[in-house]
Amino acid sequence: MGVDDKLENTKDQAVGKIKQAAGDAKDDPGLEAEGQSQETKGDLKQAAEKVKDAFK
Repeated sequence: MGVDDKLENTKDQAVGKIKQAAGDAKDDPGLEAEGQSQETKGDLKQAAEKVKDAFK
């Protein structure tokens, strides 16, 4: 996995934060939860990339 995957993970994190903020602003807990989930997904993938890089 390379730079493309890292960019995708960063995008997931950013979009997740935006969804959380939008959900908070609209008082929409579903959108807020969706954003948190997407941000967490990006965080976990990013952590996996760092582990892979450490073993190279």
